[in-house]
Amino acid sequence: MSLSSSRAAASPLRTAASVLAEAADNRGTVVLSGHVQPDADALGSTLALGEGLRRRGARVLVTFPDPFALPASLGWLPGAEGLVPSATVPSSPDVFVSLDAASPARLGELAPLLDSAGTSVVVDHHASNPGFGDVRLVDGGAPATVTLVAGLLDELGVTVDPQLATLLYAGLAADTGSFRFGNTRPDTHELAARLLATGIDHSDISRRLFDTAPFGWLGLLSVVTGRAVLEPEVGAGLVWTWSSTAEAGEHGLPGEQLEALVDVVRSTEEADVACVLKGQDDGSWSVSLRSRGATDVARVAMALGGGGHRLAAGYSSYLDREKTVEALRRELAAE
Repeated sequence: MSLSSSRAAASPLRTAASVLAEAADNRGTVVLSGHVQPDADALGSTLALGEGLRRRGARVLVTFPDPFALPASLGWLPGAEGLVPSATVPSSPDVFVSLDAASPARLGELAPLLDSAGTSVVVDHHASNPGFGDVRLVDGGAPATVTLVAGLLDELGVTVDPQLATLLYAGLAADTGSFRFGNTRPDTHELAARLLATGIDHSDISRRLFDTAPFGWLGLLSVVTGRAVLEPEVGAGLVWTWSSTAEAGEHGLPGEQLEALVDVVRSTEEADVACVLKGQDDGSWSVSLRSRGATDVARVAMALGGGGHRLAAGYSSYLDREKTVEALRRELAAE
């Protein structure tokens, strides 16, 4: 049986691990990237797998697409100081690994590496992932990409120590909402227990991720929640509000701080769907959607050019604010 045939017959996890192990054994160059404006799952996945491959002997460069800036809530993660700008990575590495990116577009200027690398590996947990890259480890039922990375590290024979456990736990806690979301499964808690057994301080990780923000956050939160609109007649109920990177700047905050707004708005009891429109510097809107369970927001986001999960999704809109909301209302009415 040929190498390609044997890989095709293997499980996606073992196939991906085989490609990465071969690169490490040959001291190959591996470039890893999460999606643009990485969150804790994207960054934790990328840094953890990068460190694991480095320990196996690979020449590793870990990056993410421009803008190359991390919020303070993530800059403390182990290994973050070793991130390199996308412009400095080779254009034709032996292996390129995309992590937590639901589509090539989410890789920004790094997307061409999917074709120019010797082999491209896609590791992702988004149900909307259309399937791209040469080797695909994609599980839409996984609660976070870090769970797939944990499996890869095991296959590679890398011991998960406190450094790696911190990275994996950060992504797991973030994408499960500290284990409150509907994507939490029995094996999610089994992995969490395994990570905690390494001696990591889970309360400190959670405090850094969720409970630490500049004072200006309170002012922004007051303004944005104060303009929220409840439309119970739209679909199973919609609550929405908006802000912008410029408004965040007025409160002394980076634009990345806007990402946390939807998790405040989603607590509205009378609405199944929460939406936050985040105005970008180029005039577009980055739209975040969350569902309490009755609405498949992944379908809604895909219809509007984006993607995600059933309970958490997003997309970009180049319409004005009112037309963006009108388009969302139409899709929710069809749900």
